[in-house]
This record gives sequence, C-alpha cells and structure tokens, in this order.
Amino acid sequence: MKPALHNAMWPGLVGKGPDSEPPIDLETMLDLTAAAEVDGVKFDGVDLFLSLPHVDIDSTKEDLVRLTDGIAKRNLVIGSMVAPVWPPTGGGSAMGSEEERKSFLTQVRKACEIGKTLREIGIRRYGVIRIDSATGPSEWAKDPVGNTKRIAKTFREACDIAEGYGERLAAEGEICWGAMHSWRRMVELLEMVDRPKIIGFQADMAHSLLYTLGYNAPEDRLLPEDFDWSSEEVLMAALRKLTDALRPWTIDFHVAQNDGTVHGTGSHDTTGRHCPVNDPNGKMDIVKVAGLWMRDASGAPTKAYQHICWDGCMFPNATMTSAQTWRDVLGTLIAVRDAHGWD
Repeated sequence: MKPALHNAMWPGLVGKGPDSEPPIDLETMLDLTAAAEVDGVKFDGVDLFLSLPHVDIDSTKEDLVRLTDGIAKRNLVIGSMVAPVWPPTGGGSAMGSEEERKSFLTQVRKACEIGKTLREIGIRRYGVIRIDSATGPSEWAKDPVGNTKRIAKTFREACDIAEGYGERLAAEGEICWGAMHSWRRMVELLEMVDRPKIIGFQADMAHSLLYTLGYNAPEDRLLPEDFDWSSEEVLMAALRKLTDALRPWTIDFHVAQNDGTVHGTGSHDTTGRHCPVNDPNGKMDIVKVAGLWMRDASGAPTKAYQHICWDGCMFPNATMTSAQTWRDVLGTLIAVRDAHGWD
C-alpha cells in the first residue's frame, strides 16, 4: 500500500546544541527506526539531513556507498533530503548579497549531486530536496517586496540546478523563514518563482497549524485571537482554507502534532512546536487533518508524493531514544495511510 512510511533523521540534530542536549548520532536514529514495528508493519525508509554530524554535504561517492550500505542492511531506503542552505552550515541567505546567494545555491547543487548519486546506487527512488529562504521574517520585513523578489530569483536559479540533476525542490513553510512565514506569503513566493514542475511545498502539520494563528504575520491569521480550541469545526474550516491554498503546491508531506505554541532550542529559531503523537495538549486530530493535505477537493487521494514522513523536532533526548516513541509514531503513520492511502 502507498504511500511509503518514513522517519526523519534530523530531529536528532535540530534544536540540539550547547544550550540544549547533545545531538543523537545517525546510527542511533537508524537503529531506533529499524527496530520499530506495529502489527508486523515497519518503517520503509528515512529522510536525511545533509549536514554533519549526520551526513557530510561534501561526501564522496565512497562515503555515500558506506552510508547506503548501512541503511540498506536495516531494510530501509532514502527519500527526501534537507539541503543545508543556512549560513552556519555553509549556505547563505536567499535574499542576501551575491556571495550569500552563491553559497545558498552551492549547497543546493551539492545536495542535488548527492541525490543523483543515491538514485544511481539504487537506494533512493523518490523524494525531494528541501530548502527554505535561510533568512528570518524580521530581516525580510525591512523590504517585503524587494526581498520576496530576490528570494524568488534565488529559488528560480535553484530550480535550474535541480532540473539539471533530475531533482525537485520543496520549500517548507515555517514561521521562522522570511517570505515563507505565513500561508499567504508562501503561496505568493511559489507563484512568483513560477516553476511548478520543479519546486513545490513541503507541508508539515505542526508548522502549518501555526499559520492559522498568524504568528509573525497577524494579518494572515485564520483563527480568531480568542479562539476556543474545543471548537473543532472552526479549526477544521481554517485548516481547510489553508490546505486549499497550499495543497496544489504540496509535493512532500510531514505528519506531525502541535500544541498551538512555538518553541526553539539550540541554534533553531522559534517556530511551531512539534509534540509527540499522543501529547494530551495536541490540538489536531492527526488522521483527520492529514486528510486535508492528502486528499483533493473531491476527496480522492492526490498521490502527489510516494511517501509520508514523521517529523518531531526538538524533543528531549529521553523521548527520542525511547523505543515506545517510535512505535507510537509508526502506529500513527499506519493509521494515516489506512485512512488516506491507496493501493
């Protein structure tokens, strides 16, 4: 049954650091993923973060063969991958100087090269390269029109690179990324880039819920300021408006939960808080809301992506290293697929 079920590896790195907890190494993340099983069903694959200490963006083919050997022996494949386009990881702002933009595009090229090599090795048959604007809303707000145009120009150049490698790019909207910090601005940017065959949207349920609350973009909020979270009909109406706008662009999908608050640890800016699947403060019926992304207006599966991925960043390491965490996650992904998947 499709889509395939993947686990994200970057929660072992994102939000970790000197003011948080130590990173969790890739081998441990892979072992936890491979060990999870629910009623005979296991994870099909993983999505990777192309940055140390997990995967070196400057990996040689020999490095990648060793990586894939370790993943394949766990009966997993590779799907989508995150390009490290931010200044601390060798990239640069997509609306920055020519040098910064060059650094951004260099990281996209390196990620696409890795993607092509992994396809040639045979362990990666689907998935996208994930990017964002690598700049914050406050910097973007100094010149919204000019900065959006400059980001769109950078993204178009990134599309040229990706197309040359047979890759597609997905921009994941989060409240922490300039020109991507609200649902309306995200659509505006994608339309301005105007390369729908090459670039699309990576929907993350935790981040998109924050779009409805208008964090960093109160003019685009879809829920009232005094919203009563017990009003599920109002919440679903807001999410339906959001998904109707972004679903046509969505080419990669992250299942996640959010408690309606923001969070940031380590080097990661404040963004939507990911919660465990069974968090009592979670605001969404995960399976129900996933259907808004995975089914079109007629109710038929969009089939716009071959896998779905769980994303849960900035969890405590004790949660991340618990086998039960991944059984719970896998069970939720199975429920989402059972409700909205296809043969």
